[in-house]
Amino acid sequence: MKRVWSGILVVGGWLLFSACGTPTIAPTPTPTRTPRPTPTLTPSPTPTPAYPVTVGCESGVPAAVCQVVEEAAAADPTHFAWSGEATADVVAGVGTRSEGQDLGAWAYAVAAPFFTLDDGTDSASLAAAWQGSPPEGFPPLVVTTDTMRTLSVLWGAPQGVTVVAAGELLTKTEQLQGWAIVPFEQLNPQWKVLRVDGASLLEKGAAAGNYPLVVPLHLRSESRPETPAMLNVPPQFNRDESQMTIVAMTGVTAMTRLTGVLMDTKGITYPAKDIAPWFSDADFVHISNEVSFRPDCVAQGHGTMSFCSNDRYIALLEAVHANIIELTGNHLADKGREWITHSLEMYAARGWRWFGGGADLAEATRPLTITHNGNKIAFLGCNPIGPTYDWATEDGPGSAPCDYERMYAQIKALRAQGYQPIVTQQYLETYEYFPTPQQVRDFRRLAQAGAVVVQGSQAHQAQTMEFYDGAFIHYGLGNFFFDQMWSDGTRQEFVDRLVFYRGHLLSVDLRTAILEEGGRPRPMTVGDADPAADKRTFLETIFAARP
Repeated sequence: MKRVWSGILVVGGWLLFSACGTPTIAPTPTPTRTPRPTPTLTPSPTPTPAYPVTVGCESGVPAAVCQVVEEAAAADPTHFAWSGEATADVVAGVGTRSEGQDLGAWAYAVAAPFFTLDDGTDSASLAAAWQGSPPEGFPPLVVTTDTMRTLSVLWGAPQGVTVVAAGELLTKTEQLQGWAIVPFEQLNPQWKVLRVDGASLLEKGAAAGNYPLVVPLHLRSESRPETPAMLNVPPQFNRDESQMTIVAMTGVTAMTRLTGVLMDTKGITYPAKDIAPWFSDADFVHISNEVSFRPDCVAQGHGTMSFCSNDRYIALLEAVHANIIELTGNHLADKGREWITHSLEMYAARGWRWFGGGADLAEATRPLTITHNGNKIAFLGCNPIGPTYDWATEDGPGSAPCDYERMYAQIKALRAQGYQPIVTQQYLETYEYFPTPQQVRDFRRLAQAGAVVVQGSQAHQAQTMEFYDGAFIHYGLGNFFFDQMWSDGTRQEFVDRLVFYRGHLLSVDLRTAILEEGGRPRPMTVGDADPAADKRTFLETIFAARP
Protein backbone atom coordinates (compact mmCIF):
# COMPACT_ATOMS: atom_id res chain seq x y z
CA MET A 1 0.00 0.00 0.00
CA LYS A 2 2.79 2.24 0.77
CA ARG A 3 4.48 1.72 -2.58
CA VAL A 4 1.31 2.47 -4.66
CA TRP A 5 0.84 5.69 -2.76
CA SER A 6 4.27 6.55 -3.51
CA GLY A 7 3.59 6.13 -7.23
CA ILE A 8 0.54 8.25 -7.00
CA LEU A 9 2.57 10.89 -5.41
CA VAL A 10 5.02 10.71 -8.24
CA VAL A 11 2.56 10.82 -11.10
CA GLY A 12 -0.51 12.32 -9.47
CA GLY A 13 -0.29 15.29 -11.64
CA TRP A 14 -0.49 13.19 -14.79
CA LEU A 15 -3.54 11.06 -13.48
CA LEU A 16 -5.69 14.07 -13.17
CA PHE A 17 -5.83 14.36 -16.97
CA SER A 18 -5.83 10.66 -18.17
CA ALA A 19 -8.66 8.26 -18.87
CA CYS A 20 -8.92 4.83 -17.32
CA GLY A 21 -6.52 2.27 -18.67
CA THR A 22 -2.87 1.41 -18.60
CA PRO A 23 -0.78 4.48 -18.03
CA THR A 24 1.78 5.38 -20.68
CA ILE A 25 4.93 7.14 -19.57
CA ALA A 26 5.74 9.95 -22.00
CA PRO A 27 9.41 10.51 -22.97
CA THR A 28 11.20 13.25 -21.14
CA PRO A 29 11.58 16.12 -23.58
CA THR A 30 15.13 17.27 -24.42
CA PRO A 31 15.55 20.72 -22.95
CA THR A 32 16.23 23.54 -25.40
CA ARG A 33 19.73 24.89 -24.90
CA THR A 34 19.82 28.63 -24.51
CA PRO A 35 22.70 29.92 -26.67
CA ARG A 36 25.43 31.72 -24.77
CA PRO A 37 26.10 35.24 -25.90
CA THR A 38 29.36 35.80 -27.72
CA PRO A 39 31.59 37.72 -25.33
CA THR A 40 32.27 41.34 -26.41
CA LEU A 41 35.99 42.24 -26.13
CA THR A 42 36.59 45.64 -24.55
CA PRO A 43 39.33 47.33 -26.61
CA SER A 44 42.50 48.34 -24.73
CA PRO A 45 42.94 52.11 -24.46
CA THR A 46 45.28 53.59 -27.08
CA PRO A 47 48.58 54.30 -25.33
CA THR A 48 49.53 57.99 -24.96
CA PRO A 49 52.51 58.74 -27.19
CA ALA A 50 55.76 59.06 -25.22
CA TYR A 51 56.78 62.17 -27.17
CA PRO A 52 56.68 65.05 -27.65
CA VAL A 53 56.56 66.37 -24.10
CA THR A 54 55.68 69.98 -23.41
CA VAL A 55 58.21 72.60 -22.29
CA GLY A 56 57.63 75.87 -20.44
CA CYS A 57 58.99 78.41 -17.96
CA GLU A 58 58.05 79.66 -14.54
CA SER A 59 57.15 83.34 -14.51
CA GLY A 60 60.32 84.24 -12.62
CA VAL A 61 62.74 82.90 -15.22
CA PRO A 62 64.47 85.76 -17.08
CA ALA A 63 62.97 86.34 -20.52
CA ALA A 64 66.33 85.80 -22.23
CA VAL A 65 66.63 82.35 -20.64
CA CYS A 66 63.07 81.38 -21.63
CA GLN A 67 63.85 82.32 -25.21
CA VAL A 68 66.84 79.97 -25.26
CA VAL A 69 64.75 77.15 -23.75
CA GLU A 70 62.04 77.73 -26.36
CA GLU A 71 64.62 77.62 -29.15
CA ALA A 72 66.00 74.34 -27.78
CA ALA A 73 62.50 72.82 -27.79
CA ALA A 74 61.89 73.99 -31.35
CA ALA A 75 65.17 72.42 -32.46
CA ASP A 76 63.94 68.95 -31.39
CA PRO A 77 60.24 68.73 -32.36
CA THR A 78 60.31 64.93 -32.15
CA HIS A 79 60.71 65.04 -28.40
CA PHE A 80 59.55 68.51 -27.33
CA ALA A 81 56.75 70.98 -27.92
CA TRP A 82 56.83 74.49 -26.50
CA SER A 83 53.83 75.48 -24.40
CA GLY A 84 55.43 78.23 -22.37
CA GLU A 85 53.41 77.25 -19.31
CA ALA A 86 54.68 76.59 -15.80
CA THR A 87 52.52 73.41 -15.85
CA ALA A 88 54.44 71.88 -18.77
CA ASP A 89 56.13 68.49 -18.55
CA VAL A 90 59.58 70.12 -18.55
CA VAL A 91 59.90 73.46 -16.78
CA ALA A 92 62.70 76.00 -16.41
CA GLY A 93 62.59 77.48 -12.93
CA VAL A 94 64.29 79.81 -10.47
CA GLY A 95 66.29 78.43 -7.54
CA THR A 96 68.02 75.12 -6.96
CA ARG A 97 66.15 71.81 -7.11
CA SER A 98 67.62 68.53 -5.91
CA GLU A 99 65.56 66.57 -8.44
CA GLY A 100 66.29 68.92 -11.35
CA GLN A 101 69.41 69.83 -13.25
CA ASP A 102 71.37 73.07 -13.02
CA LEU A 103 70.63 75.47 -15.85
CA GLY A 104 72.95 78.32 -14.84
CA ALA A 105 72.63 81.55 -12.88
CA TRP A 106 71.58 85.16 -13.42
CA ALA A 107 73.52 87.97 -11.71
CA TYR A 108 71.89 91.28 -10.75
CA ALA A 109 73.73 94.53 -10.06
CA VAL A 110 72.55 97.17 -7.66
CA ALA A 111 73.24 100.37 -9.57
CA ALA A 112 72.81 104.10 -9.18
CA PRO A 113 73.13 106.88 -11.75
CA PHE A 114 76.86 107.30 -12.37
CA PHE A 115 77.38 110.62 -10.59
CA THR A 116 76.34 109.18 -7.23
CA LEU A 117 78.39 109.32 -4.03
CA ASP A 118 77.18 106.04 -2.49
CA ASP A 119 79.45 103.03 -2.93
CA GLY A 120 77.43 100.09 -1.65
CA THR A 121 74.83 98.47 0.58
CA ASP A 122 74.14 95.17 2.30
CA SER A 123 71.81 92.41 1.18
CA ALA A 124 69.69 92.51 4.35
CA SER A 125 68.82 96.19 3.86
CA LEU A 126 68.13 95.54 0.21
CA ALA A 127 65.70 92.70 0.96
CA ALA A 128 63.99 94.79 3.66
CA ALA A 129 63.52 97.67 1.20
CA TRP A 130 62.06 95.22 -1.34
CA GLN A 131 59.56 94.01 1.24
CA GLY A 132 58.46 97.53 2.13
CA SER A 133 60.50 98.11 5.30
CA PRO A 134 63.59 100.01 4.14
CA PRO A 135 66.12 101.31 6.63
CA GLU A 136 65.86 105.04 7.25
CA GLY A 137 67.22 107.01 4.32
CA PHE A 138 67.39 104.02 1.99
CA PRO A 139 66.89 105.14 -1.64
CA PRO A 140 63.79 104.09 -3.59
CA LEU A 141 64.21 100.91 -5.65
CA VAL A 142 63.39 100.74 -9.37
CA VAL A 143 63.23 97.58 -11.51
CA THR A 144 61.86 96.31 -14.78
CA THR A 145 58.97 93.84 -14.92
CA ASP A 146 61.30 90.98 -15.83
CA THR A 147 63.60 91.65 -12.86
CA MET A 148 60.62 92.05 -10.54
CA ARG A 149 59.32 88.59 -11.47
CA THR A 150 62.66 86.92 -10.86
CA LEU A 151 63.42 88.54 -7.52
CA SER A 152 59.86 87.95 -6.33
CA VAL A 153 60.63 84.23 -6.27
CA LEU A 154 63.38 84.95 -3.75
CA TRP A 155 61.99 87.86 -1.73
CA GLY A 156 58.26 87.72 -2.34
CA ALA A 157 56.11 90.30 -4.09
CA PRO A 158 57.69 93.76 -3.84
CA GLN A 159 56.13 96.45 -1.68
CA GLY A 160 56.69 100.04 -2.73
CA VAL A 161 59.16 99.18 -5.50
CA THR A 162 58.74 101.13 -8.74
CA VAL A 163 58.37 98.90 -11.82
CA VAL A 164 59.07 100.46 -15.23
CA ALA A 165 59.81 99.50 -18.82
CA ALA A 166 63.46 98.80 -19.59
CA GLY A 167 63.86 101.97 -21.66
CA GLU A 168 62.73 104.12 -18.72
CA LEU A 169 64.88 102.56 -16.01
CA LEU A 170 67.75 105.09 -15.88
CA THR A 171 65.54 108.13 -16.32
CA LYS A 172 63.11 107.06 -13.60
CA THR A 173 65.92 106.15 -11.22
CA GLU A 174 67.44 109.60 -11.72
CA GLN A 175 64.08 111.27 -11.12
CA LEU A 176 63.54 109.38 -7.88
CA GLN A 177 67.20 109.73 -6.80
CA GLY A 178 67.01 106.00 -6.29
CA TRP A 179 68.82 102.78 -7.04
CA ALA A 180 67.99 100.19 -9.66
CA ILE A 181 68.48 96.44 -9.73
CA VAL A 182 69.78 95.59 -13.19
CA PRO A 183 70.74 92.28 -14.85
CA PHE A 184 74.51 92.34 -15.23
CA GLU A 185 74.57 92.14 -19.02
CA GLN A 186 72.18 95.11 -19.31
CA LEU A 187 74.51 97.54 -17.55
CA ASN A 188 76.00 100.50 -19.38
CA PRO A 189 78.64 103.06 -18.33
CA GLN A 190 76.05 105.57 -17.12
CA TRP A 191 75.28 103.27 -14.17
CA LYS A 192 77.50 103.23 -11.10
CA VAL A 193 77.64 99.63 -9.89
CA LEU A 194 77.43 99.40 -6.10
CA ARG A 195 79.00 96.81 -3.87
CA VAL A 196 76.68 94.45 -2.01
CA ASP A 197 78.04 92.94 1.22
CA GLY A 198 81.42 94.30 0.15
CA ALA A 199 81.53 92.35 -3.13
CA SER A 200 81.38 93.74 -6.67
CA LEU A 201 80.30 92.21 -9.96
CA LEU A 202 82.97 94.34 -11.65
CA GLU A 203 85.78 92.30 -10.12
CA LYS A 204 86.98 88.86 -11.07
CA GLY A 205 87.63 85.63 -9.24
CA ALA A 206 87.40 85.45 -5.48
CA ALA A 207 86.64 89.16 -5.22
CA ALA A 208 83.24 88.52 -6.82
CA GLY A 209 82.73 85.05 -5.36
CA ASN A 210 80.64 86.14 -2.37
CA TYR A 211 78.31 88.43 -4.27
CA PRO A 212 74.78 87.66 -3.04
CA LEU A 213 72.51 88.70 -5.93
CA VAL A 214 73.15 85.69 -8.15
CA VAL A 215 69.97 83.73 -8.83
CA PRO A 216 70.35 80.01 -9.66
CA LEU A 217 68.28 78.48 -12.48
CA HIS A 218 67.22 74.90 -13.04
CA LEU A 219 65.41 72.59 -15.46
CA ARG A 220 63.08 69.95 -14.02
CA SER A 221 60.35 67.44 -14.87
CA GLU A 222 58.32 65.70 -12.20
CA SER A 223 56.45 63.43 -14.61
CA ARG A 224 59.31 62.69 -17.03
CA PRO A 225 62.54 63.07 -15.05
CA GLU A 226 64.63 61.66 -17.89
CA THR A 227 63.70 64.46 -20.32
CA PRO A 228 65.49 67.58 -18.99
CA ALA A 229 68.84 66.03 -19.86
CA MET A 230 67.57 65.44 -23.41
CA LEU A 231 66.68 69.09 -23.94
CA ASN A 232 69.80 70.63 -25.42
CA VAL A 233 69.92 73.91 -23.48
CA PRO A 234 73.43 75.33 -23.05
CA PRO A 235 74.32 76.67 -19.57
CA GLN A 236 72.78 80.09 -19.07
CA PHE A 237 74.89 82.78 -17.41
CA ASN A 238 74.54 86.52 -17.93
CA ARG A 239 77.92 87.13 -16.29
CA ASP A 240 80.74 85.04 -17.71
CA GLU A 241 84.27 86.07 -16.78
CA SER A 242 85.59 84.36 -19.90
CA GLN A 243 83.82 87.13 -21.84
CA MET A 244 84.99 89.98 -19.59
CA THR A 245 88.04 92.22 -19.99
CA ILE A 246 89.20 94.68 -17.32
CA VAL A 247 91.45 97.57 -18.34
CA ALA A 248 92.88 99.68 -15.51
CA MET A 249 93.74 103.22 -16.66
CA THR A 250 96.09 105.39 -14.58
CA GLY A 251 97.34 108.98 -14.63
CA VAL A 252 100.83 110.47 -14.61
CA THR A 253 103.75 108.21 -13.70
CA ALA A 254 107.17 109.83 -13.32
CA MET A 255 109.50 107.68 -11.24
CA THR A 256 111.96 110.42 -10.56
CA ARG A 257 112.83 113.14 -8.01
CA LEU A 258 111.29 112.43 -4.57
CA THR A 259 109.43 109.38 -5.84
CA GLY A 260 112.79 107.92 -6.84
CA VAL A 261 114.24 108.78 -3.43
CA LEU A 262 111.27 107.04 -1.75
CA MET A 263 111.85 103.92 -3.84
CA ASP A 264 115.58 103.93 -3.11
CA THR A 265 114.92 104.36 0.62
CA LYS A 266 111.94 102.07 1.30
CA GLY A 267 112.07 99.62 -1.58
CA ILE A 268 111.38 99.78 -5.30
CA THR A 269 107.82 98.41 -4.99
CA TYR A 270 106.96 100.28 -1.78
CA PRO A 271 104.80 102.94 -3.52
CA ALA A 272 102.39 100.20 -4.71
CA LYS A 273 101.81 98.54 -1.35
CA ASP A 274 98.37 100.07 -0.68
CA ILE A 275 96.86 100.01 -4.16
CA ALA A 276 98.29 96.79 -5.63
CA PRO A 277 95.00 94.87 -5.11
CA TRP A 278 93.27 97.22 -7.55
CA PHE A 279 95.33 95.68 -10.35
CA SER A 280 95.52 92.02 -9.38
CA ASP A 281 92.46 90.98 -11.40
CA ALA A 282 92.92 93.44 -14.28
CA ASP A 283 93.71 91.95 -17.67
CA PHE A 284 95.47 95.08 -18.88
CA VAL A 285 97.11 97.77 -16.76
CA HIS A 286 97.81 101.05 -18.51
CA ILE A 287 100.72 103.22 -17.36
CA SER A 288 101.39 106.63 -18.84
CA ASN A 289 105.12 106.54 -18.13
CA GLU A 290 106.46 110.00 -18.92
CA VAL A 291 110.10 109.29 -18.14
CA SER A 292 112.58 107.05 -19.94
CA PHE A 293 114.81 104.53 -18.20
CA ARG A 294 118.56 104.86 -17.88
CA PRO A 295 120.75 102.32 -16.05
CA ASP A 296 122.92 104.93 -14.32
CA CYS A 297 120.13 107.35 -13.39
CA VAL A 298 120.28 108.75 -9.85
CA ALA A 299 117.20 110.31 -8.22
CA GLN A 300 117.95 114.00 -7.66
CA GLY A 301 115.21 115.03 -5.25
CA HIS A 302 113.59 118.45 -5.53
CA GLY A 303 114.12 121.01 -8.22
CA THR A 304 115.16 119.32 -11.43
CA MET A 305 112.89 119.27 -14.49
CA SER A 306 115.15 117.00 -16.53
CA PHE A 307 113.94 113.51 -15.72
CA CYS A 308 115.12 109.91 -15.93
CA SER A 309 114.26 106.66 -14.11
CA ASN A 310 116.76 104.05 -13.02
CA ASP A 311 116.33 100.72 -14.79
CA ARG A 312 115.61 99.09 -11.42
CA TYR A 313 112.46 101.18 -11.07
CA ILE A 314 110.64 99.12 -13.67
CA ALA A 315 109.98 96.63 -10.84
CA LEU A 316 107.34 99.08 -9.54
CA LEU A 317 105.44 98.80 -12.82
CA GLU A 318 105.77 95.02 -12.65
CA ALA A 319 104.29 95.12 -9.14
CA VAL A 320 101.05 96.62 -10.48
CA HIS A 321 101.01 94.18 -13.46
CA ALA A 322 101.63 96.86 -16.09
CA ASN A 323 101.47 95.66 -19.67
CA ILE A 324 100.22 98.64 -21.72
CA ILE A 325 102.55 101.65 -21.78
CA GLU A 326 101.42 105.06 -23.01
CA LEU A 327 104.25 107.12 -24.55
CA THR A 328 102.62 110.53 -25.02
CA GLY A 329 104.61 112.05 -22.13
CA ASN A 330 106.67 115.18 -22.66
CA HIS A 331 109.76 114.10 -20.69
CA LEU A 332 110.69 111.01 -22.73
CA ALA A 333 113.72 112.62 -24.38
CA ASP A 334 114.97 114.71 -21.46
CA LYS A 335 118.28 112.79 -21.34
CA GLY A 336 118.41 112.02 -25.05
CA ARG A 337 116.39 110.03 -27.57
CA GLU A 338 118.58 106.96 -27.16
CA TRP A 339 116.98 106.33 -23.78
CA ILE A 340 113.56 106.11 -25.43
CA THR A 341 114.93 103.27 -27.53
CA HIS A 342 116.45 101.68 -24.41
CA SER A 343 113.06 101.88 -22.64
CA LEU A 344 111.26 100.28 -25.59
CA GLU A 345 113.71 97.39 -25.42
CA MET A 346 112.93 96.95 -21.72
CA TYR A 347 109.18 96.92 -22.42
CA ALA A 348 109.55 94.46 -25.29
CA ALA A 349 111.63 92.12 -23.14
CA ARG A 350 108.67 91.86 -20.76
CA GLY A 351 106.09 91.35 -23.48
CA TRP A 352 104.57 94.77 -22.86
CA ARG A 353 103.02 96.80 -25.64
CA TRP A 354 102.83 100.55 -26.17
CA PHE A 355 101.00 103.30 -28.03
CA GLY A 356 101.07 107.09 -28.41
CA GLY A 357 104.80 106.93 -29.11
CA GLY A 358 107.37 104.56 -30.46
CA ALA A 359 110.53 103.91 -32.38
CA ASP A 360 109.52 106.28 -35.20
CA LEU A 361 106.57 108.36 -36.37
CA ALA A 362 104.85 105.45 -38.11
CA GLU A 363 104.93 103.33 -34.96
CA ALA A 364 104.03 106.25 -32.71
CA THR A 365 100.86 107.05 -34.64
CA ARG A 366 99.77 103.44 -35.15
CA PRO A 367 96.85 102.26 -32.98
CA LEU A 368 97.52 99.41 -30.57
CA THR A 369 94.83 96.77 -31.08
CA ILE A 370 94.03 93.92 -28.71
CA THR A 371 91.50 91.09 -28.82
CA HIS A 372 90.84 89.51 -25.44
CA ASN A 373 87.96 87.27 -24.33
CA GLY A 374 86.09 88.27 -27.47
CA ASN A 375 86.51 91.99 -26.78
CA LYS A 376 88.27 94.09 -29.42
CA ILE A 377 89.96 97.11 -27.83
CA ALA A 378 92.16 99.76 -29.44
CA PHE A 379 94.48 102.35 -27.86
CA LEU A 380 95.40 105.58 -29.62
CA GLY A 381 97.24 108.57 -28.15
CA CYS A 382 99.02 111.79 -29.00
CA ASN A 383 100.90 114.76 -27.56
CA PRO A 384 99.62 118.13 -28.86
CA ILE A 385 101.96 120.39 -26.90
CA GLY A 386 105.49 119.06 -27.40
CA PRO A 387 108.25 120.00 -26.80
CA THR A 388 109.24 119.35 -30.37
CA TYR A 389 112.34 117.37 -29.39
CA ASP A 390 110.02 114.90 -27.66
CA TRP A 391 108.01 114.11 -30.81
CA ALA A 392 108.81 111.09 -32.93
CA THR A 393 110.23 111.69 -36.40
CA GLU A 394 110.34 109.66 -39.60
CA ASP A 395 113.44 107.88 -38.31
CA GLY A 396 113.62 108.72 -34.63
CA PRO A 397 111.74 107.70 -31.44
CA GLY A 398 109.39 109.85 -29.41
CA SER A 399 105.78 110.68 -28.68
CA ALA A 400 103.09 110.98 -31.35
CA PRO A 401 102.23 114.56 -32.33
CA CYS A 402 98.49 115.19 -32.61
CA ASP A 403 97.02 115.20 -36.09
CA TYR A 404 93.34 115.27 -35.24
CA GLU A 405 92.04 114.67 -38.75
CA ARG A 406 94.20 111.54 -38.96
CA MET A 407 92.99 110.42 -35.54
CA TYR A 408 89.31 110.96 -36.42
CA ALA A 409 89.77 108.77 -39.49
CA GLN A 410 91.60 106.11 -37.47
CA ILE A 411 88.89 106.06 -34.82
CA LYS A 412 86.13 105.66 -37.40
CA ALA A 413 88.04 102.87 -39.13
CA LEU A 414 88.59 101.07 -35.83
CA ARG A 415 84.89 101.27 -34.96
CA ALA A 416 84.04 99.87 -38.41
CA GLN A 417 86.27 96.90 -37.59
CA GLY A 418 84.49 96.29 -34.29
CA TYR A 419 87.09 97.85 -31.98
CA GLN A 420 86.31 99.92 -28.90
CA PRO A 421 88.79 102.84 -29.09
CA ILE A 422 90.40 104.32 -25.96
CA VAL A 423 91.98 107.66 -26.90
CA THR A 424 94.41 109.54 -24.67
CA GLN A 425 96.10 112.93 -24.91
CA GLN A 426 99.04 114.58 -23.18
CA TYR A 427 97.13 117.85 -23.17
CA LEU A 428 98.02 121.29 -21.87
CA GLU A 429 98.58 121.09 -18.11
CA THR A 430 96.31 123.15 -15.84
CA TYR A 431 95.87 122.94 -12.10
CA GLU A 432 92.08 123.09 -11.96
CA TYR A 433 89.34 120.49 -11.44
CA PHE A 434 87.49 121.76 -14.52
CA PRO A 435 88.76 121.58 -18.13
CA THR A 436 89.41 124.57 -20.34
CA PRO A 437 86.87 125.37 -23.09
CA GLN A 438 89.38 124.29 -25.77
CA GLN A 439 90.04 121.06 -23.90
CA VAL A 440 86.31 120.34 -23.86
CA ARG A 441 86.05 120.93 -27.61
CA ASP A 442 89.06 118.77 -28.48
CA PHE A 443 88.03 115.89 -26.24
CA ARG A 444 84.41 115.94 -27.39
CA ARG A 445 85.43 115.82 -31.05
CA LEU A 446 87.27 112.58 -30.36
CA ALA A 447 84.09 111.25 -28.76
CA GLN A 448 82.06 112.31 -31.78
CA ALA A 449 84.49 110.43 -34.03
CA GLY A 450 83.64 107.22 -32.17
CA ALA A 451 85.99 106.88 -29.19
CA VAL A 452 84.34 105.03 -26.30
CA VAL A 453 86.77 106.52 -23.75
CA VAL A 454 88.70 109.79 -24.01
CA GLN A 455 91.30 110.42 -21.32
CA GLY A 456 93.56 113.31 -20.40
CA SER A 457 96.92 111.81 -19.40
CA GLN A 458 98.58 115.16 -18.77
CA ALA A 459 96.81 116.11 -15.56
CA HIS A 460 98.93 116.55 -12.44
CA GLN A 461 95.65 117.58 -10.80
CA ALA A 462 92.62 115.33 -11.17
CA GLN A 463 89.89 116.77 -13.37
CA THR A 464 86.20 116.16 -13.87
CA MET A 465 84.48 113.76 -16.25
CA GLU A 466 81.31 113.51 -18.35
CA PHE A 467 79.40 111.35 -20.80
CA TYR A 468 79.23 112.85 -24.24
CA ASP A 469 77.89 111.39 -27.47
CA GLY A 470 78.09 107.87 -26.08
CA ALA A 471 81.66 108.21 -24.76
CA PHE A 472 83.10 108.46 -21.26
CA ILE A 473 85.39 111.49 -21.12
CA HIS A 474 87.74 111.87 -18.17
CA TYR A 475 89.60 115.15 -18.59
CA GLY A 476 92.38 114.19 -16.21
CA LEU A 477 93.13 111.35 -13.79
CA GLY A 478 95.80 113.18 -11.80
CA ASN A 479 99.18 111.87 -10.72
CA PHE A 480 99.72 108.15 -10.18
CA PHE A 481 103.35 107.63 -9.11
CA PHE A 482 104.82 111.14 -8.84
CA ASP A 483 106.03 113.43 -6.10
CA GLN A 484 103.75 116.49 -6.37
CA MET A 485 102.57 117.00 -2.81
CA TRP A 486 102.09 120.76 -2.73
CA SER A 487 98.27 120.90 -2.95
CA ASP A 488 95.16 118.82 -2.34
CA GLY A 489 94.58 118.72 -6.10
CA THR A 490 98.00 117.30 -6.97
CA ARG A 491 97.69 114.63 -4.29
CA GLN A 492 94.22 113.43 -5.36
CA GLU A 493 94.05 110.85 -8.11
CA PHE A 494 91.88 108.38 -10.01
CA VAL A 495 92.31 104.88 -11.33
CA ASP A 496 89.57 104.12 -13.89
CA ARG A 497 88.81 100.41 -14.26
CA LEU A 498 87.07 99.93 -17.60
CA VAL A 499 85.01 96.75 -17.82
CA PHE A 500 84.35 95.43 -21.32
CA TYR A 501 81.85 92.63 -21.84
CA ARG A 502 80.66 90.83 -24.95
CA GLY A 503 82.21 93.39 -27.26
CA HIS A 504 81.32 96.70 -25.63
CA LEU A 505 82.18 98.94 -22.69
CA LEU A 506 79.89 97.74 -19.91
CA SER A 507 80.95 99.82 -16.91
CA VAL A 508 83.44 102.31 -15.49
CA ASP A 509 84.61 101.56 -11.96
CA LEU A 510 86.17 104.68 -10.41
CA ARG A 511 88.84 104.23 -7.75
CA THR A 512 90.17 107.23 -5.81
CA ALA A 513 93.49 107.58 -3.99
CA ILE A 514 95.59 110.19 -2.21
CA LEU A 515 99.36 110.58 -2.57
CA GLU A 516 101.51 110.12 0.52
CA GLU A 517 105.27 110.37 1.07
CA GLY A 518 105.97 111.90 -2.30
CA GLY A 519 104.77 108.98 -4.39
CA ARG A 520 102.72 106.35 -2.50
CA PRO A 521 99.01 106.32 -3.40
CA ARG A 522 96.60 105.00 -0.78
CA PRO A 523 92.86 104.43 -1.27
CA MET A 524 90.57 107.23 -0.16
CA THR A 525 87.93 106.50 2.45
CA VAL A 526 84.70 108.22 3.46
CA GLY A 527 85.27 110.43 6.49
CA ASP A 528 89.06 110.30 6.22
CA ALA A 529 90.89 112.34 8.87
CA ASP A 530 92.77 114.03 6.02
CA PRO A 531 90.18 116.32 4.36
CA ALA A 532 91.87 115.95 0.98
CA ALA A 533 91.46 112.17 1.24
CA ASP A 534 87.75 112.17 2.09
CA LYS A 535 86.22 110.33 -0.83
CA ARG A 536 82.76 111.91 -0.72
CA THR A 537 84.13 115.44 -0.55
CA PHE A 538 86.50 114.78 -3.44
CA LEU A 539 83.81 113.28 -5.66
CA GLU A 540 81.39 116.10 -4.85
CA THR A 541 84.02 118.55 -6.07
CA ILE A 542 84.78 116.55 -9.22
CA PHE A 543 81.13 116.01 -10.14
CA ALA A 544 80.27 119.68 -9.58
CA ALA A 545 82.96 120.72 -12.09
CA ARG A 546 81.36 118.89 -15.03
CA PRO A 547 81.02 120.96 -18.22
